Formats: sequence, structure tokens, C-alpha cells
Amino acid sequence: MDTLSYKTISANKATVQKDWVVIDAENQVLGRLASQAAKIIRGKNKANFTPNVDCGDNVIIINAEKIKLTGNKMNDKVYVRHTGYPGGQRFRTPREMMSKNPAFILEHAIKGMLPKSRLGSRLFTNLYVYAGDKHPHASQQPKEVKLEY
Repeated sequence: MDTLSYKTISANKATVQKDWVVIDAENQVLGRLASQAAKIIRGKNKANFTPNVDCGDNVIIINAEKIKLTGNKMNDKVYVRHTGYPGGQRFRTPREMMSKNPAFILEHAIKGMLPKSRLGSRLFTNLYVYAGDKHPHASQQPKEVKLEY
């Protein structure tokens, strides 16, 4: 029984094949795009997915300022942060965040969909979000990905 050809193969750092992927966020819905990007970063779209290993791809998202939110979320949704001082709770809508830092909304959504552990922190470093349609990763020869929901 030691010669079975269908043994389960677990990926590790040495056997993982990491690629570079470009996703265009123009006219995409925030949550749908974020869930697909998180799946690619995590490596769940690969056949050799292993939950405790960084086996996902590096994801570059361009045109982050052209993302859409459905309904009236652009004005009604609220991002909350705290300064650390008494009475220091601050609120911002996505419209205000887009004018200040367009990449934050996508990064925030994708980070919330990754594991809350050391692995999740490591996976988050594989995400690159840019407001325009230019990115400095052309030498990695990233593949363009069309997302289907």
C-alpha cells in the first residue's frame, strides 16, 4: 500500500508556484471584487491549496478609485477609527475616504476577508492596490484576470 499514486500532496514554501495577477477594478462592485481577490491571495483557486501555507498569488489591483458600491453605501456606510484619546472616535464615509486615499477601501475590505493570524498578515503583503491604471510591477509579467461572479 506504500506505492499508491493518489496520496494527498501538501504544499510547502519550496513547492509553491506563486504568480502575479492584475485585476482591473473599474466599474466592479467592492465586495464581489474583494472576495475574489482574497480567494486568489489565499490560494483557494489552486488545486494544491494548503490552509497553513502562503500558496496564493501576488495580486495587483489597478483603478481603485473607480470602484462601485451598490445602493446608497457611498454616503451611508461608515468607517470608524479611534485616536486612542477619550472621545476620540472618528467617522468617515466611503466618499470621504475615496477623496483622501482611494486604495484604503479595497485594502480594508480584502484584509477583513483574510485570516486573522500571522498567516493573514503575511498574505496581506501579497496585495498591491493602485489608484491609477499604472503599476510598477511590469517586470514580473503579471497576467490579466477577468473576474466572473
